[in-house]
Amino acid sequence: MLRTRTSVGCLLAALMFVVSSGVRAADEKAEIEALKKDIEDLRKRLNATSAPARSGVERTLDNRYGPNATVSTKSGKLTIGGLTQIWFYAFQKDNRGLFDKADAGVSIPDTNEGQQNSSFRVRRAEIKFTMDIHENVTGVVMIDPAREATSFPTLTDNQATAGSIFKTQNQVSPEFDAANGPGLGNTSSIGGVQTGSGAVPRLLQDAYINYHGVIPHHDFQVGQFKAWVGEEGIRSSAQLDFAERSFLGQHVDNIGHDLGISAHGTWWEDRFQYWVGIFDGAGNYFGTVALNSAGGQQQNRADDNNEKDFNARALVRPLWKDCRWGSLELGGSVRMGEHGENRLAGRDAFAAPVNGLNREKTWATWYNAWLYYAPGGPVRGMWIRGEWSWIKDRNAPGTVVDLDGNGASSAAGFQQTNAKTMGVWGAYGAVGYKMSDSRWQDCDCSSGWLKNFEFVARIDMFQNVWTANASDPAVTDTFRTIVYTGGVNYYIKGHDAKIQANFNAMDNPEGTAAHHFHKGVHNDSFVMNFQVAF
Repeated sequence: MLRTRTSVGCLLAALMFVVSSGVRAADEKAEIEALKKDIEDLRKRLNATSAPARSGVERTLDNRYGPNATVSTKSGKLTIGGLTQIWFYAFQKDNRGLFDKADAGVSIPDTNEGQQNSSFRVRRAEIKFTMDIHENVTGVVMIDPAREATSFPTLTDNQATAGSIFKTQNQVSPEFDAANGPGLGNTSSIGGVQTGSGAVPRLLQDAYINYHGVIPHHDFQVGQFKAWVGEEGIRSSAQLDFAERSFLGQHVDNIGHDLGISAHGTWWEDRFQYWVGIFDGAGNYFGTVALNSAGGQQQNRADDNNEKDFNARALVRPLWKDCRWGSLELGGSVRMGEHGENRLAGRDAFAAPVNGLNREKTWATWYNAWLYYAPGGPVRGMWIRGEWSWIKDRNAPGTVVDLDGNGASSAAGFQQTNAKTMGVWGAYGAVGYKMSDSRWQDCDCSSGWLKNFEFVARIDMFQNVWTANASDPAVTDTFRTIVYTGGVNYYIKGHDAKIQANFNAMDNPEGTAAHHFHKGVHNDSFVMNFQVAF
């Protein structure tokens, strides 16, 4: 009996020891976890206030060249990017210009001499600084010194005004003489080549602040950047399918940078996105300015009235990176607003100028729509894309040529004085086949060097030639130019390093009517683009 009681006592004592040990272990584990948390919090605070100690080896490696090298900044994270595009181009020789009416018996010698010379060119020299100053705030500045030059011809159509896709009075520039009519002809383009002249400041391209990560699915942007118009015009210049954008894309790229604010929303892994914005909208959607003035862009300038432009853009991707059906994107955009400040409707800026900015008020609109499809399955590697645009606005006085000299005042001469509103439209369609994305990429029968090639073709049309109507010189007659482009891209390292070669077959307006004479200029061209992006 005594032995039994002793055994029970020992068992109870052992049980109490185990329980107390478990309790102490649990307490100790909780204390350890709390201590770990305190250490982690302390580590975060130390990292936020001072840089970690670094060895001499690490400091030495930071001073060496190489990818992902350390950049020292006062605060935040700075990323530097850039784009260099070097061109060689050559034109078919034709000394006569599009508005040359010599064969029609009227002396308006519109020469092509200054725009037909082959040349090397630094097309783009972009430097972009992106500073992540806070987890929700990013600042961006992008400059392009190559934008300052304006003596180079416009590609693909060297009959367009320098820096514009349109052929207007700015390039013809006849020196009017009341007794003898037009004189020297195409003085502005010739003068630009003779002197290497530049334009109004275009060095600063982008300068904006982006706020993100605060409202789900949204970010906000304020400053100077491209308004959200179309697809190709706002696409990165490093990502182009051809050496140069289409007419539509060039026009957005030429005048699209503007001052304003916008909001961007995205859902379903970027398969639906929208943008809305408010911009200054200085000038007009054609980019035309007073005769012989340089540039019609909206960037780097104050607004010229109190009104603002509204901008909206949306895209949807019903298919995206599907191995069987491929990728499909559909989108559209609109920009609209009131331009001009002169409240005296119909007042002629030459015959009866007013004390002010001298531009009649106009409600302007700009529509774009686009499509992109890259099929999957056995035809993967192929892609098609197209875009359409319609623009309605009023040109600045003195920017459209009046071949009949019917201007409302003698001072106007062969210039359209107070233009009525007008609309122009254009479109392009392109197709390509990229070997590295095709079914042949893993086939032994395809040589390794062939996988770097992409073959492309495009038809591009725009109503980019304007003259004043013979019966009513305030009305603008528009004529279309068509460009047929074939080319090949060779990707050395994707879009970061590539070579592009394009041949452009031109179809400029041509006719013999007295008031619509256009010389069919021989100006087919070849261009090569050597590109490095980083």
